[in-house]
Order: sequence, then C-alpha cells, then structure tokens
Amino acid sequence: MLRAWICERYRLKRKAVNTMEMSREQYDAVAGRAELLVSGAQMERILDRLAESITRVLAEKNPLVLCVMNGAVIAVGRLLPRLGFPLTLDYVHATRYRGETSGGSLQWLHRPAASVRGRNVLAVDDILDEGVTLDAIDRACREDGAASVHTAVLVEKERKKATDFNADFVGVRLPNRYLYGYGLDYRGYFRNADGVYAVADDDL
Repeated sequence: MLRAWICERYRLKRKAVNTMEMSREQYDAVAGRAELLVSGAQMERILDRLAESITRVLAEKNPLVLCVMNGAVIAVGRLLPRLGFPLTLDYVHATRYRGETSGGSLQWLHRPAASVRGRNVLAVDDILDEGVTLDAIDRACREDGAASVHTAVLVEKERKKATDFNADFVGVRLPNRYLYGYGLDYRGYFRNADGVYAVADDDL
C-alpha cells in the first residue's frame, strides 16, 4: 500500500513537471512572436549603472547579498563581478509563480534566517512586479534580525503594485507586459535569452 502511494505521488509529480515542458516548435513560436524591449548590450550597461549605485551605498557595509531564486541567478551572476568590495553570498527562495504566468500565494522554499542575523543585507531579484514577494523577503530579513536591508531589482514594471513596497536600486523600468530574458522566465523557459523581451498577447 505504501509503495503504491509513493509511486503514485512520484507519477503525479512527474506529470506536473512534464506539463511545463515546451517543445522546440512551441519555443521557437513564442520567441518569434516576442518583442525585444532591451538588448543584451543595453542590459550590460544597465548593470554597470546598478552596480555603481549599490557601491555608493554599501561598499563599506560588508553586505550579505541574497540571491532571490530562481529569477535573480543571472542578475546576481552579472552583478557580483561589478561590486569591488567585500561581501558574502547566500540565497532566499520564495515564489508565487511556480511555472505559471500569474502569481498565487507566497510559498517559502528557503528562508536563511541564521545567515541574515546581524548583517547588512542586499536582496537582489530579477523583477519588481506586484511587490508582494520582495516585500515579504524584506520583512522576513528584518524579523530575522538583519542590521539593515536594501533591495535591488534588475527590472521594475510600470504598474500599480499590490503593496507600498519600493526597491532601493532599480536597473530599468519597463511597461507592464509579461517579460522574459536575463533571468526572467516564461513558463520556466527563456531565462537565458540575451535581452529582455515582451511575450505576445497570443501566448498569455
């Protein structure tokens, strides 16, 4: 009985993962309909400016950089070599999307409470959309005893947010469309796109 239950749970989990898979034809069709908003070269210049702003504020603070998984992996990877001062790195994982195109309830997958205690924290995310996720991370770090908390986002959408939260450092502000590239994903894909693209309405 237990073996059958485990096998069924595994089958359902695999089915859930597989429903997110995209064929090459689907992938190429989505890419072909998308609109390039910011090129890869432009994003690199945006990261230069973002790093300069962060350096002015945190260079003497020995910060703990928190990479907000999974979206900020590319942003943090590109940003850290531009920060020429002492820092340490950890990650936080709180998500509302889980492969979907609209957000749901917040789910904590990793909350690094011990790491942030007494530290000056810089939480880096790929995008500030409704503000719910980054606001929750900011509050969690303060609750867990961080000495200070700053937040940085690669992209902020030009839209009304669900909270009063604002990031301390913003790379670029873009229209309120579904975006992918430079860490931003569409159904789990396109995080590696060289630039930031807007998904066509037909694909939403």
